[in-house]
Amino acid sequence: MLIRPTEEELASFGEPDFIIYNAGQFPANRFTKGMSSTTSVEINFKRMEMVILGTEYAGEMKKGVFSVMHYLQPVKFGQLSLHSSANVGMEKGDTTLSADPNRLLIGDDEHVWSDTGVFNIEGGCYAKCINLSSEKEPEIFNAIRFGSILENVVYSPLSRMPDYDDVSITENTRCAYPIEYIPNAKIPCMVDRQPSNIIMLTCDAFGVLPPVSKLSPDQASYHFLAGYTSKTPGTEDGVLEPIPTFSTCYSAPFIVLHPGRYAEMLAERMSKHNVSCWLINTGWTGGKFGTGKRCPLKYTRRIVDAVHSGELLDSEYETFGGFGLQIPTAVEGVPREVLNPRLAWADKEAFEREVRKLAGMFQKAFKLYESDVQESVRLAGPRVD
Repeated sequence: MLIRPTEEELASFGEPDFIIYNAGQFPANRFTKGMSSTTSVEINFKRMEMVILGTEYAGEMKKGVFSVMHYLQPVKFGQLSLHSSANVGMEKGDTTLSADPNRLLIGDDEHVWSDTGVFNIEGGCYAKCINLSSEKEPEIFNAIRFGSILENVVYSPLSRMPDYDDVSITENTRCAYPIEYIPNAKIPCMVDRQPSNIIMLTCDAFGVLPPVSKLSPDQASYHFLAGYTSKTPGTEDGVLEPIPTFSTCYSAPFIVLHPGRYAEMLAERMSKHNVSCWLINTGWTGGKFGTGKRCPLKYTRRIVDAVHSGELLDSEYETFGGFGLQIPTAVEGVPREVLNPRLAWADKEAFEREVRKLAGMFQKAFKLYESDVQESVRLAGPRVD
């Protein structure tokens, strides 16, 4: 989960900068004032210690360290910690804060955008294993070998073969494995150059957002703070209709400072290094969930390829009303009506209703932050007439 020191580094390691005490299933005392659960994760920045009680989910360690980095990197080092994937081109060396199987993987979850480039906080991956197969996820499946650790996965005591379809312990079955077990991993997991592109992913179940939009620094700050996506039926138990979800900075459970601090740093770095930011929507088109259809994966892949190649930088753009987003008028291999959701809806009045509905949701969610961000960022969001 974290970067492992070499034999040489261990020999002169000295005293650790931070210590994690993980007591596993040993519970927290619910009679302690303010304690509402038998599970607790507590961080003391003065003592530089973390204590984990009452949980056998190993992810609390990596996410705990991520929270620590969300404090130390901006405050002590002036660097931006991000909940993101990161990859780099095999030929041009251009870096993108997103995931792409055709490019070298820097990391899949936690990174720092520094003054000199991008580096991975982790030394491996922590993958979900539910219904895992070699056909669905060959890279993860093949990474599970000696040196990796399965968590809460049921296996046969005779054959010792894991059963990834068995969720009798929990649906949150996991595997932790070294990042070098991924064939296209970049080792060491860092690049000494600034990113070329940032891709913010969303899944809009209301059929409103375009599949790709080019964001200004202010718009990037706004959508970074909003952190919008949708929970859809079939993704989680009890979800019967689309539920809008706003997770600020795409990492609400882990941030330590005010979200505006991270958004401001993001916009500053985008402007300083001339980094393009794209909002890519993999959700519904031609109608909302239940009436429209999911944006075909081949179109999303084509759009991402166009981002990496620089093709979209040379495109002509039009303004998508309501949200004020800049959307390309043409992308080779992607139909015009897919690029502009308004064209894909047969019922234009129904579309406008959904635009106003989603815009209102954004405005309501953003009220938490609008008093602490610049006016230009507040004005970069959707407007309801």
